[in-house]
Amino acid sequence: MPIRFTPSTTRRLLVVSCLALSSCGWLMPPPQLRGNKVDAENFKELVPGTSTKADVTAVIGSPTAHDSFDDNVWLYISEVTRQRIGRTLGELNQNVVVLTFDDKGVLRNVGKLDKADALPVSVVARTTPSPGTEASFLQQLLGNIGRFNPGGLAAPTAGGGAPTPAP
Repeated sequence: MPIRFTPSTTRRLLVVSCLALSSCGWLMPPPQLRGNKVDAENFKELVPGTSTKADVTAVIGSPTAHDSFDDNVWLYISEVTRQRIGRTLGELNQNVVVLTFDDKGVLRNVGKLDKADALPVSVVARTTPSPGTEASFLQQLLGNIGRFNPGGLAAPTAGGGAPTPAP
């Protein structure tokens, strides 16, 4: 007996399929926090002009990184990622907190950066030349035939003399 689709069974089938597809999100792994995320509540305890490096470390912990050219600039980098198809990570959120200190170790400035502040990086499509000769694959493969001496002696001389020890 063939199945007949009435408007009510079609609606039920549509609702069930929508619920089944929407529940697939529950099977995804939860987002993962990477780095050192600084909460907004912790910013209230940091007062520029009075807080020191020791105070900052006690409140929000050690920095993720220091600036490459200035040790008085601390970076707290955090990122929220989630696995996507093929186990590649997709970035959901990215934040960088920049703390600047003076030479005495007193906090001077607190800055916040996010993904909108990122600059694009262009990748150069050049190849790095490798050192050595420009020998072909076949020359490299066959080039050492006859050069191996198991006794550690140099090859015999052209005059037919005795082999000399290798240096």
